[in-house]
Amino acid sequence: MANTLEDLIAHHPESAPAIGAPGRGWLTYGGLRQLSRDVRKQLRGAGIGAQDRVAIVLPNGPEMASAFFAVAQSATTAPLNPAYREDEFSFYLEDLGAKVLLLADGYDGPAYAAAMSLGLKVLRAKVNDEAPAGQFVIDGGDAGEAGESLTSDDVALILHTSGTTSRPKIVPLLQSNIAASAQNIMAALDLTPQDRCLNVMPLFHIHGLIAATSASFAAGASIWCAPGFDALKFFGWMSEARPTWYTAVPTMHQAILSRSGRNAEVIADVPLRFLRSSSASLPPQVFVSLAETFDAPVIEAYGMTEATHQMTSNPLPPLQQKPGSVGIEAGPLVRTADPVANKLVDGLGEVVISGSNVTPGYESNPEANEKNFFEFEGRRWFRTGDQGVLDDEGYLRITGRLKEIINRGGEKVSPLEVDEVLMDHPAVQQCVAFAMPHQKLGEEVAAAVVLGDGMSASETEIRDFAKERMAAFKVPRKILIMEEIPKGATGKMQRIGMAEKLGLVE
Repeated sequence: MANTLEDLIAHHPESAPAIGAPGRGWLTYGGLRQLSRDVRKQLRGAGIGAQDRVAIVLPNGPEMASAFFAVAQSATTAPLNPAYREDEFSFYLEDLGAKVLLLADGYDGPAYAAAMSLGLKVLRAKVNDEAPAGQFVIDGGDAGEAGESLTSDDVALILHTSGTTSRPKIVPLLQSNIAASAQNIMAALDLTPQDRCLNVMPLFHIHGLIAATSASFAAGASIWCAPGFDALKFFGWMSEARPTWYTAVPTMHQAILSRSGRNAEVIADVPLRFLRSSSASLPPQVFVSLAETFDAPVIEAYGMTEATHQMTSNPLPPLQQKPGSVGIEAGPLVRTADPVANKLVDGLGEVVISGSNVTPGYESNPEANEKNFFEFEGRRWFRTGDQGVLDDEGYLRITGRLKEIINRGGEKVSPLEVDEVLMDHPAVQQCVAFAMPHQKLGEEVAAAVVLGDGMSASETEIRDFAKERMAAFKVPRKILIMEEIPKGATGKMQRIGMAEKLGLVE
């Protein structure tokens, strides 16, 4: 059982492929191990110790994957979204206490400006286009002594929570957290060295860093890194990479489905062993369409940053995948708890987890730790903030974020339930239900929908459809028909704040 990132890749064959990319040769596991050793010496030469924090701002692609994994074997990594504004970079760099910022050679954008304003040291990742995918050299310091390896209790990665309703919290993830989660995902997906992941997830996000990258490395499998998500290029990438699987958020899967009809030959030529979906609820209708289109199991998983991504996963055949369920526990123990009292309950409750992949706690935030962690019968449990219920076979169904449950004059409405009903309308391709302020009721149900290509439906028609299928108080009072629903940086539709974004708040 590996306990550090270095352990995860220590014994894979020297010549086995590890990282690929469009038009590039493969970086082998021998090459990845050598890169990790070189990076350690370059960081030590630049004065970066094991406990220091290295912020990383690189384009999505193979160097981002290798930089995260190599740097995290020598220091604490803090990958940041390259699309941030200068003021956002300044906030995050200062908040996480970065000692140095790693940038692409030649980059002089907002992240560089923020580093200069903070007096932060900048290192450059220099890439030779002729070198294998993911190969780079750090420019900015002479090579030093490598020093000792990191231990399982050292912090490998720090990320901020999304901060949709409050100041973002800092989540430290230990070497042991990442090693445990990578091996949990490897086991859930039965990954082997013959597997290859086509990565379209952003690599500043826990989903791409752990499920695509670290789990592949744990198995000695390979990962082919696209330069971000692009539905127009996805099937061309499939042909070049020849993956056995990919992982994505639901909105990406829906965009891929919209172009699948004209790419049937590629789908037949590059058969996938499975598809994985996580980071947001996958509508059952999309689940079924994906399974039929790719003739492969759709593995919906449930994860979050504080759990180093994965908590539950639908199992591979011959076990059952249940559309609308996020599967069975796949690593940590998963239970439901009283949302207020510190005790476990049977039936509907707040989803809680306990295991070796769970963060030791938020950094410098005793109030958040008091609120989100509790001890019960000798175990430490983390409150996910999600409401859910486990069925008799241990499959978890999420009924919504506790903060997102719509309180309509005292009657509670799960926006996920509204989504599922509206998605059954033949013209609706995407949907997100959310709370809209109401003068008397406090909150009212609203929804934004995107219609399928060539489809038409009015707000009244969609509402009438919903009226026949759900209680009157759950039917959206307002339905906005849009060309595109606003999404966050990782492709997720965010319910909190949606009413304000769409101009429904006076």
